[in-house]
Order: sequence, then C-alpha cells, then structure tokens
Amino acid sequence: MALGFILWVDDEIESLQSQKIFLENKGYTVQTLTNGFEAIDFVRDNPVDVVLLDESMPGITGLETLSRIKEINQQVPVILITKNETENLMDEAIGSQITDYLIKPVNPNQVLLSLKKVMDNKRLVAEKTTTAYQQQFRNLFMALNSDPGYNEWMDIYRKLVYWELEMDKSDSPEMQEVFQTQKQEANTEFFKFISKNYLSWLQPAADAPVMSHNLFQFKVLPHVEKGTPVFFILIDNLRFDQWKAIQPLFMENFRILEEETFYSILPTATQYSRNAIFAGQMPAQIEKSFPDLWKNDDEDGGKNMYEEEFFRGQLKRLRRDDVKFSYTKVVNHADGQQLVNNVHNLLQNDLNIIIYNFMDMLSHARTEMEVLKELAGDETSYRSITRSWFEHSPLNQALKKIAGKKINLVLATDHGSVRVKTPYKVVGDKQTTTNLRYKHGRNLNYEAKEVLAFRDPKLGGLPVPNVNSSYIFAREDGFLCYPNNYNHYANYYKNTFQHGGVSLEEMIVPVIKMVSK
Repeated sequence: MALGFILWVDDEIESLQSQKIFLENKGYTVQTLTNGFEAIDFVRDNPVDVVLLDESMPGITGLETLSRIKEINQQVPVILITKNETENLMDEAIGSQITDYLIKPVNPNQVLLSLKKVMDNKRLVAEKTTTAYQQQFRNLFMALNSDPGYNEWMDIYRKLVYWELEMDKSDSPEMQEVFQTQKQEANTEFFKFISKNYLSWLQPAADAPVMSHNLFQFKVLPHVEKGTPVFFILIDNLRFDQWKAIQPLFMENFRILEEETFYSILPTATQYSRNAIFAGQMPAQIEKSFPDLWKNDDEDGGKNMYEEEFFRGQLKRLRRDDVKFSYTKVVNHADGQQLVNNVHNLLQNDLNIIIYNFMDMLSHARTEMEVLKELAGDETSYRSITRSWFEHSPLNQALKKIAGKKINLVLATDHGSVRVKTPYKVVGDKQTTTNLRYKHGRNLNYEAKEVLAFRDPKLGGLPVPNVNSSYIFAREDGFLCYPNNYNHYANYYKNTFQHGGVSLEEMIVPVIKMVSK
C-alpha cells in the first residue's frame, strides 16, 4: 500500500535517483520534475500529498514556485530544499508557509524523517495517544477508587479533560469509547461524593474548597493593589475543557501564572452561582441582605440584574470600600464593540469586572435552533465553536488593546454545562420550576436515586420560595421531564448542553490568573 504521493522538483533530479528509489522502497510513490513551471501545472492537474521543492532552479525560483503552488492548493505541504541558509531567505520561506526545510546535501533518512513528520504525524500521534491513555487508564481508575477529597477530584477532572483533548487526536473509536465509559464512571462517583459532602462545606469554619461565594475573597481581591489594574473577566457557562480550547489564544498576549479550578455552588445556574460570586454570599443570605433585589425562579423580571449592587455589598463587608472598580456586562455585539472602544479608559481603575454572556446565549439557543444543534452536537464541536467565537470576539479585540500594559487578568466562570442524555420523570404542581437540571417546588415526586434532593433548602444556603419547598438536582447526564408530553421533550432535549445539576463539567470550573507578557 502506497504511503503517499510525493512530487520532487529539482533541476538536478538525475543525481537524486538513488534517493527516489529509497523512498519508493519505503512505500511512497515519487514523481520527479526538473522545473517550477512543470510543477505548477502538475499540482493544478493532480492530487499530491507532499512537494519536495529545490529552492535554487533556473527559470523560476523555488520560492516563486512555492507561492504559485499555494495559490492552487493552499493545504498541500511543501518541504523546501536549499543550499542557502541566510536568515532572510528562511524568513521569506516560513512566511510563505513552507511546512519544513532541509539543507543540501540531503541524505535519504533526513528526507524520510521530514516526510514522516509531515504525512504520518497524525497517525503516529494517534497511536501514541492511545498507548499512553491505556497506561494512564489504571492510574485514573485507582484514583477514582481511593476515596478522593475535593482537591483530588479537581485533579481527576483536570486529567480527564487532558485525556479528552488528547483523544481528539486519536482515531480509535474503541479507545474513545473506553474513555467515555471512564468519564461516566467518574461522574457517578462524583455524584456520590457531592451527595455526601456538599452540605458540610457550607457549615461555618468547615474544611471546604473555594466555591462561588468566596471566589472573590480568595482568588481575586488578593491581587488588587494600587497601580496595577486587575481585569476580572467572567465568561459565563465556560467549562474547563472550553478554557483549554481558548487558552492558546490568551497565551499569545498573556503569561499564565495560575491555572486553577473552584466549585460552583448548586444549582449550577446563572442566577444562583453568579449572584453568589458577586455578593460573596450564598443565595439565602443574598435574599436576606437584599430582599428587594433577589428574585426567585418563579418571580418576574431579570434574575441577574443587580451584580454590581451585590458586589458593592461584598466590598463593604470585606472592608475593601477603597477599591475603585468598573462593571461592564456584555450581552450582545453592540455591548462588545463599546467595550473595545472604552477599554483604555478602564486602566485607571483598581479592578474592572467584565461579564461576557456569550456562552450562555449559545448553549440556551442551541436547544431552540436546529442549526446550532448541528454545530454543537458533541463536546469536540462545542470546544471548536468556543475557540472560533473567542478568536473573533470583541472581548479578544479588547484584551489585545491592553495586552502591552501592566495588568493582572483573572478569568473565571459561574458554572459549566453537561450534555444530557438520560431523561428522568418528575411530577410537580403548578409552582414547580421548569429547569431541566434542577427543580424546586412543594410537591415534587421523583425517583430518589435519580437526583440529589435538599428537603431543607436552608441547609444548602438556598431561599425557600414557598413553605415546604424542596430542591432536586439531576445527576450525571440526566435531565428532568414531566410525564405529560414526556417522549417529545425527552427527544427534543436529548444531547443538548444544560446546567443546574451535579456533574464534574458543571461544578468544577476554571479560575485562571494571568499577567501581560
């Protein structure tokens, strides 16, 4: 079986016949030509896997040939072979998108190595990934079964995300299936862990992880000092794997000092977790401190309209009233453009809070719009959309404008989301909320093993909208459906990304500290 079709262009090709035979013996098909004009015509009329291109040829140079070949087929890899090692030639060649270059005289093994790098890279990486995961599988299995605490769970989840991203490089459906099974197993164990420990974390002076309501106290305000503005950016509904997808774009302008995670409170829903972040309090305390501003699920009006007021209250309680801060919320493209235009003016503040609502809009819209269902059908495409969005977003433009300044940057989120697959039946009265991953109401009827239930919401730091209200949270990849029209909703919402319940993806979320390069 031929490994690939090589076009080798060199005006002294006769002297390279032994190399051609060497490559053919290794399984490649090699077509040789002696000048750039013939090469351009050949690439126009024939499929080619790699071009080996001599830089110095009479008639039309290698670099000119390269430029014309790229006009015909931008994707074809070109390996430039040159006697000339001058820096400006290399700069020009790299700028013209060569894939690799070799210095004459070349020996057959050099050429072979370069071809493997270019053509077999994907296959070799996939094989290596599969082997490495097989070795790690046992370690992850042992970690899951060693009664992990909250720090160990964060570590396990980071490793799972690492392998999930690595599996994108693997073309082994069997290994991807093994990985998905292990991730499900992890979520099953994590649900047991949260069921057992979550309420104890909310007790005074408990040994507990950093959570939504003390994120500012422990992860943001310690970095706020006069003279170096801190930008706190909250991209809502951003999972750890989505952060990893946009991380390379941040690294173009910023140096990452700390890449950490924290726990979103329950429900992992914007109105609870995000309000808790800015108020520095659990929702029940917010309702008590701001009775006119807190709104429950069943009340009319926006549920996240008062973050700025909540944050002033937090600064006051922590005796940090001296912090000069700005608050910007971006909910549409026009807001984003305003941020780009105004970002320089923010440098005079100690702290700049920027809430970017894009991911929430995408994940909610996804259930309504068939086109988005097609675009974000699984985790890989969800990450890809996140990266594409961020790369072209006003937020990225705004950050580039201040990247050269001396600033600190803290990026975080309010909660993540999980792709739901398993419908669970829940019966409730008219007061029951409609959320798919959590519900509260007075007369909830459900299968106990399918949910985490807080019969006394106060113990979970949650408001009690009605007497005898209780909260339930869907586990793992479950979603909560009413019996009426059950099959329609079960099919409609299956494989959509939702939040509000208990899963690694929703609860263990990124908080990243960066500085300008």
